[in-house]
Amino acid sequence: MTANTLCAGACEVLQTGDPGAKAAAGQALALNWRRGGIAVITGPDDPMPLSRPARPDRPELRRPGDMPRRRLSGPRGRIALLHAIAHIELNAIDLAWDIIARFANTGGNSRMPRAFFDDWVGVAADEGRHFTLVCERLAELGAAYGDLPAHDGLWQTAKDTAHDLTARLAVVPMVLEARGLDVTPAMAAKLRSAGDGSSADLLQLILDDEIGHVAVGRHWFEWICQRDGLTPTTHWRAMVAAHFKGALKPPFNHQARKQAGMGTEYYHSVNL
Repeated sequence: MTANTLCAGACEVLQTGDPGAKAAAGQALALNWRRGGIAVITGPDDPMPLSRPARPDRPELRRPGDMPRRRLSGPRGRIALLHAIAHIELNAIDLAWDIIARFANTGGNSRMPRAFFDDWVGVAADEGRHFTLVCERLAELGAAYGDLPAHDGLWQTAKDTAHDLTARLAVVPMVLEARGLDVTPAMAAKLRSAGDGSSADLLQLILDDEIGHVAVGRHWFEWICQRDGLTPTTHWRAMVAAHFKGALKPPFNHQARKQAGMGTEYYHSVNL
């Protein structure tokens, strides 16, 4: 990696097409940032991230409605679940580096503090570690990322929120990742009851980290709202209504959401 600013490095990660190399490049950039090898957030010659990160030839990307339904019964069902999680984690790597590179040059009083970038570097490093661990588990089951089709809906969310940091924070960590907190415990329980404790343990590890990611998104969303004189719950509902295509519906993992600092005032009785 040749970048001498964090944002230039983030763009290099985003334009790395091979999934394993992307995860490794992100891990290396995060380590270099933490050790002070890169100390500058952005420079005048830094590129803006492209509207779409580089992607491998496989998996085949389909519309969400064209994806086959997954069942956890048998090894093939568990492989399909883990493959879907690997795809989510690959997108999560790009989402974390994109939020760093895309919103660093807002300028003026809107420029985010260094702690914002420290937090999102940490999230990006976690997502790269998750992707690598899920791929290792797939290999243990005789499969690999790219073997099955995957849907392309996650990056559409990034495109829809590319113009507004509060929209990105409201939808990605505070809706999509928060939904992961809701559904992961049941998936882990099913895997465990099927005798696949290794995969269940991996989902639990991811869940524990994702609580922190939702907390990061919620913290910075509320920080911006306080800075700009906005009411967080009101602005969150407006951003979700404008930029999230779907419904917010139970079950909700109230305990995990509470750990992330996302109280029920955000998501109870929401009609979007």
